Amino acid sequence: MDMISKDKLDSMSSRDKIRLILDKVKIGRIVVLEKGLTPREEASLIEMTMTEIAADKFSGIEIETYPVSNEGSFIDRILGKTADKRRLTVIGPADQLRTVEKGRYQISTRVSIGDDI
Repeated sequence: MDMISKDKLDSMSSRDKIRLILDKVKIGRIVVLEKGLTPREEASLIEMTMTEIAADKFSGIEIETYPVSNEGSFIDRILGKTADKRRLTVIGPADQLRTVEKGRYQISTRVSIGDDI
């Protein structure tokens, strides 16, 4: 499992983030991002994943993100400021990672090494 800090993600371009994630997941790693991807980055990750699926080598990804926080101060909302609402994200190979339960404060997953998912 690889945990990638917000600072590392902030220093990378969207393209580099997606490539880093895909490269790790393709070799069987589970990636935990301290700061989630933007909706555009997540869509790009899914698109790129679809082009790289190979029946016997790479089955795709499983991705889960904590729900977006709608919190912000009253003043920020009046001024139209939005806080960075992306939150912790878990990404792994589709054939090894399954989401069992997702709640407001917890994501429960089942990880398998092999074919027993």
